[in-house]
Amino acid sequence: MTLKKRQFLSAALLAVTAVTVGGQAMAQAYPARDVTAVIQWGAGGGTDVAMRGYAPYAEEALGRKIVLQNKPGAAGVIGANFVLQQPADGYTILMGAEPQALFRVMGVADFDYDKFTPINIAAVANTILLVARPNAPWNTTQDLISHVQANPNKVKQYLAGQGTVPFTMNAMVTTLTKFETIKVPFDGEGPAIAALSGGHVDIGFIASGPAIEHIKAGRLKALGVVDSKSFQGIAPVTDAPSLKNITKFLPWGSWYGVFVRKETPEDVKAKLVAAFKKAGENPQYRDMMTGRGTTMLNISGAEAEKFIKKFQSTTAWLYQGAGAAKVDPATLGIPKP
Repeated sequence: MTLKKRQFLSAALLAVTAVTVGGQAMAQAYPARDVTAVIQWGAGGGTDVAMRGYAPYAEEALGRKIVLQNKPGAAGVIGANFVLQQPADGYTILMGAEPQALFRVMGVADFDYDKFTPINIAAVANTILLVARPNAPWNTTQDLISHVQANPNKVKQYLAGQGTVPFTMNAMVTTLTKFETIKVPFDGEGPAIAALSGGHVDIGFIASGPAIEHIKAGRLKALGVVDSKSFQGIAPVTDAPSLKNITKFLPWGSWYGVFVRKETPEDVKAKLVAAFKKAGENPQYRDMMTGRGTTMLNISGAEAEKFIKKFQSTTAWLYQGAGAAKVDPATLGIPKP
């Protein structure tokens, strides 16, 4: 072998080694900078509060700051689309909620969570409250139903985008009884609570987490809890005879999780999974969440995928039965529950 050939082969070998070692170093270095987390709902809502409480403990485990950005709009589509447009490197993550599982069924996007990997489903807020403005004349669910049926399209009801708590609760109620109201859209629970407190709308369905402190402070009036048993002294909506069968749709609730693009390297996913798993075990975070009426899950991997699929199936077929689905779930390959 000539000297020139030996020099060429040595250089080539060094180049291959450098690429291999360099690639390993890059993977081991994650995260080499701060991570951006996109919250797909506005400030003050359930997702925002849950994720802002979650992030500091994940930062401790990850060793880097998590920079939170709210990108609300279009029932969560704007935030999710933003993350899909960023590199799949783990430096832009999605802090999302349940509506995204229904994007295709509701015809708002051509994707749902099929383009994402769940890093962690932190908690489910399956305590949903029917609330009213503080000076509303109704004190019970039945009071409200009787008034709405006697005065159709007079009561102003807060509604959010497809797949959200208020949208789904409304679908449940209208499947069971006549309930004609004026729908007033808000992009998230924070603005809706402000509107309810100020008397700009009359009623709404809201997860207990963001609502309970406002109820205690007298800024909202609780009419019922969507359950067959009471919650913190709030009577169940099943006390209203026409809603006794709402239990067939339960348990149902909003949930909060962390996601990355599916193409993100597996080792990066693993580091994020470990960090958020540890954060979900933090006693202070768990106490905060359970105190707001949520149930901790702290699940990832196949368990999280199964959870999302079950939720998607249950809710998609509920919408189909209520005439609220824009696309037949069967055509999307979503099985009946």
